[in-house]
Amino acid sequence: MVDKDDAQDLIDRARRWLAEDPDPDTRAELAALLEAEDLDALRDRFAGLLRFGTAGLRGELGAGSSRMNRAVVIRAAAGLAAFLREHGKGDGLVVVGYDARHKSADFARDTAAVLTGAGLRAAVLPRPLPTPVLAFAIGHLGAVAGVEVTASHNPPRDNGYKVYLGFGYPEPGEGAGSQIVAPADAEIAAGIEAIDALAQVPRAEDGWTVLGDDVLEAYVERAVSVLAPGSPRTARIVHTALHGVGTETVTAAFARAGFPAPVPVAEQAAPDPDFPTVAFPNPEEPGAMDLAFATARAHEGVDLIVANDPDADRCAVAVPDASATAGWRMLTGDETGALLATHLLRRGERGVFAESIVSSTLLGTLARAAGVPHEETLTGFKWISRVPGLRYGYEEALGYCVDPGGVRDKDGITAALLITEYASVLKEEGRTLSDALDDLAHEHGLHATAQLSARVADLSLIPAAMDRLRTGPPARLAGLPVTSADDLNLPKDGLPPTDGLRYVLEGDVDGLATRGRVVVRPSGTEPKLKCYLEIVLPAGLPVAEARERAAALLTELKRDVGAAAGL
Repeated sequence: MVDKDDAQDLIDRARRWLAEDPDPDTRAELAALLEAEDLDALRDRFAGLLRFGTAGLRGELGAGSSRMNRAVVIRAAAGLAAFLREHGKGDGLVVVGYDARHKSADFARDTAAVLTGAGLRAAVLPRPLPTPVLAFAIGHLGAVAGVEVTASHNPPRDNGYKVYLGFGYPEPGEGAGSQIVAPADAEIAAGIEAIDALAQVPRAEDGWTVLGDDVLEAYVERAVSVLAPGSPRTARIVHTALHGVGTETVTAAFARAGFPAPVPVAEQAAPDPDFPTVAFPNPEEPGAMDLAFATARAHEGVDLIVANDPDADRCAVAVPDASATAGWRMLTGDETGALLATHLLRRGERGVFAESIVSSTLLGTLARAAGVPHEETLTGFKWISRVPGLRYGYEEALGYCVDPGGVRDKDGITAALLITEYASVLKEEGRTLSDALDDLAHEHGLHATAQLSARVADLSLIPAAMDRLRTGPPARLAGLPVTSADDLNLPKDGLPPTDGLRYVLEGDVDGLATRGRVVVRPSGTEPKLKCYLEIVLPAGLPVAEARERAAALLTELKRDVGAAAGL
């Protein structure tokens, strides 16, 4: 039975929120719940304040303090403004971008109104555009910060709020142009929590700038500069934006570069916040690429498929494969990451090649063979982008930073250009991206990766699984001895503490020296526990045999890790 005092307190909080909610849609939603006295729904919407972390804000749209809505965004913008004033940037420029999700344009306008009201100069991108355009605009315009309203590849019911700093923080010169990391997130959160009522947040009626297409033009010009002068530009792609904002910018960049015009997946080319053709607007999800495969089969002479997620900061690639049911095979993020690195190294690029700890160890092997520095970071481009001397960074979740001087974040458009350039180079040699992957396996050993991901309705299952693995770590996985087990909550290899576990495996399987690695961590943006798996077989094996062996071992590894975690 619900305590009457608790119920009344909940109703009082909801009424106070309703009285200051600036959005007629969420006001109507909340008023209906109050009239119906739906305490369960109210409790869900007022289960604390939506947490502002290093990924900014992300959550389900709706009324209340624990949902994404205009009232929450106004508080977030005020917290950012307070942070910037505290650090002597109170009269600086902040660039605001947004995607085509429900309420994104409203959230962008509210952000500009709050920043302007706080004495900052706000500039809003002219329309829904890819996140990389916003990340580029921060440096291009000399902004002190940037805000992108996006939930990336989350379901249609969600939205989010990402914050970038244009100056080095927490140390001078560190990570300028990157997403925030601690302690900036905590400082902004403190500013948010200090707001008692929206009435105390000044909001301008106007006075901010709406940018023109010159910023997009400058981004496209910079994006094309990732290509080598005079390189082949003959590969033809099918492109899908998955109902997001990528089509316009990808089309412009490919035209500027001189590639054949991308063949669009017509059903998914225009922005649509309901994402009607996919269950989840993420190229990694089952079924998301079915229309792209069908489009490719219907057009002769297509060399590869490129997919962006809805805000176009990720890039997925598929290649022809006669053995696949669809006639096309999705490359893993690690495979695309290795191909992009190989292409850059073949071009003689130097600097640090970096990746997150959940990505394949192949990048380190390639870097050592080429004599270039290699770094591992925590998960997320907020960490990868901060590596000093970065030339190339990637993460297995389809994120690639191929031009850190222009975009200090993952960028699905420059990655699309670069992988299409490599496909063109190989095409001129009578070869394909699949051939290049076979070469890597033959020369450096097959590095096969997979992921075990458990989406949960009950969030308590995630820490329970992590506790189970910490208190009873497995001794063997897929028949291989666990030679080391690292709790990443403890300092390790210079990495900041994080909630994660890493197991290294090494042993003999059927006479072959075999290595493996497992990293387990909670997702930072979704209610998921993620397990990242890798098997490494020695160089020189017939590639088909190596792939078959590795696939069998990964299947065993999924089974054993799932059992150990209680999934």
